Amino acid sequence: MKHTVNKLVAGTAIVTMFFVMCLPASAQDENTNSLPLDDIVTFSKIFETIKNIYVEDIDDEKLLRDAALGMVAGLDPHSALLTTQEMSQIEIDTRGEYGGLGLEVTKDNGAIRVVSPIDGTPAHRAGVRAGDLIVRLDSRTVDRMTLQEAVEIMRGVPGTEITLTIIREGRNAPLTVVITREVIKIQSVRSFTLEPKYGYVRITQFQSITPDLVAEKIRELVDENSDLDGLVLDLRNNPGGELRSAISVSDLFIDEGVIVSTKKRHGEIDTVYQATEGNDIIPGVPIVVLINNGSASASEIVSGALQDHKRAVLMGTRSFGKGSVQTIFRLNQNTALKLTTQRYYTPNDRSIQAEGVEPDIVVEPRELLEQEDNEDASQLFEADLSGALEGENTIEETTEDSGSHPALEFDYQLQQALNLLKGLNVSQAIIRN
Repeated sequence: MKHTVNKLVAGTAIVTMFFVMCLPASAQDENTNSLPLDDIVTFSKIFETIKNIYVEDIDDEKLLRDAALGMVAGLDPHSALLTTQEMSQIEIDTRGEYGGLGLEVTKDNGAIRVVSPIDGTPAHRAGVRAGDLIVRLDSRTVDRMTLQEAVEIMRGVPGTEITLTIIREGRNAPLTVVITREVIKIQSVRSFTLEPKYGYVRITQFQSITPDLVAEKIRELVDENSDLDGLVLDLRNNPGGELRSAISVSDLFIDEGVIVSTKKRHGEIDTVYQATEGNDIIPGVPIVVLINNGSASASEIVSGALQDHKRAVLMGTRSFGKGSVQTIFRLNQNTALKLTTQRYYTPNDRSIQAEGVEPDIVVEPRELLEQEDNEDASQLFEADLSGALEGENTIEETTEDSGSHPALEFDYQLQQALNLLKGLNVSQAIIRN
C-alpha cells in the first residue's frame, strides 16, 4: 500500500507540474492555488493505471503529450498543439513561399482536381491544365488521401522530382508527367480588367504582403483603364490568414470608422481597429465583393467591414462563419500552442462566429455551357423576315473583340457582379442628371 501511495504522489507531482507548465507565465502565480486537486489526483490514477497495466509499454512523454492533445482538442476546432512541421506550414502560409509544383488543387471524389496551375511554375511549364484529375502521386494512388496529405506529398525539397498520373478530358489513356519541384511564391493576389473600366482583384489568402499587393494591383488597373467605373473584389474560397493583413486590406477602401473589434472572454473589449482617414484608394468607385461558404476568418473581416460601412455590395452565398482569433504560444523548441483567445466583431458589432456573413444579393454558382452554333437558329428577329423593311440606321457587323476577359465566360457569379456594377453606374448617372 505504501508503494502504491508513493507512486500516486509521484504521479500527482508530475501531473501538477505538467498543468502548471502549460499555463502562461502571467497566470501561473494567480491560478496555481486554485487548481482542481481532486481532479488532478483522479487524472494521476488514470495515468498510473495506464502506465502499469496497459497491454504495451508507454513512456511518460507520450502519455503526457496525448493528455495535452486531448485537453486542447476539447476546446474548439481551431485550437491545437502544433508540431515543428505544422509550425513550418503556418510560416509558409504567412511568408507565401514553399518548395513544390505550383498548383491550386481541390479534392474531387477519389481524385485531386487541378483548379489552376500558377503561371511560370514547374506545373505550368510541364503542361498541367486546369480541370486535370491527378489520380497517382509517384507510386501512390490518391483515392484514400486527404487533400492535405496529397499537398504535403507534392510539396518538397526544390530540385527533387515527382511523377503525376493525370486523367484529362478528351484523352483515352492516363497522362504521366514528371515535374521537378522549385521554390514557389504563392500569389495571394491576382488582377485583370474584366471589361474596359471594370477591374477584378482576387485575394486567395491574407499574407503579410497582401495589402501592398492589392494596392499595387488596383493602381495598375486604374492606370490601364484611365480610371475605373467599378471593381470586383473576389474573396471566394479564401480561408483567411493574418488578422493584420485583413485590417490593412479593409483600410484601403474605408475612409473612417471601425474596421473590426476583438473581445476576450466575458465580452471584454480587447482592441478596436480604426480606418485611416482619407485612405480610400478608389473613392466613389462601386465595389462588389464575391463571397461563398469557402470565405472564412480574415475574408469575413473584410467583407463584414465593407458591408457595414456600405462601401461595397456583397454577392454570392453565405460565408463560412469563423469569427474567432487564434494566438500562437511557443511552448518549447518542438511544440507550440495555437489557442482561440478572442472573437471578432464587425463595425456594427455583429459576431460572425457560426453565423457567417450574409450577402446582400444571393447568387448561387451555376455551370455555364458554351452555346452550340445551331442554337442561334432559334433566334428570330424582324430583320430575318422575308421582305422586312430596312431600318433607317445601318449597323455594320464587326468581328472585333468586345474586350471581355475570358474568366467571364464560365463564371456566372462574376458575370452577375459585373452586371451589377454596370447597373450601379447607370443609376448614378441618372441621379447626377
